[in-house]
Amino acid sequence: MMHTLAITVQQRPEVLERVLRVTRHRGFTVTNMQMRLLDDASMALDMQVQAERAIELLSNQLDKLIDVTHCEVLTQASAKQLAHA
Repeated sequence: MMHTLAITVQQRPEVLERVLRVTRHRGFTVTNMQMRLLDDASMALDMQVQAERAIELLSNQLDKLIDVTHCEVLTQASAKQLAHA
């Protein structure tokens, strides 16, 4: 099953590596990822992942990372809006 996450993280070199490591350890495969820098020294990371596991297993673990300030699982409708923005 395909899921889309909207994640806001602090802008630090090691953050992306931590997010990807947690994603891999939880059994999810990244199929698409977009990242953009924000004005407040943070980064917005939109990530599509695929797995048969419950997405809450991943989103709850990402929320626990110290550099992650926000993690939201998007519905299919809001993910489509994000893709067209």
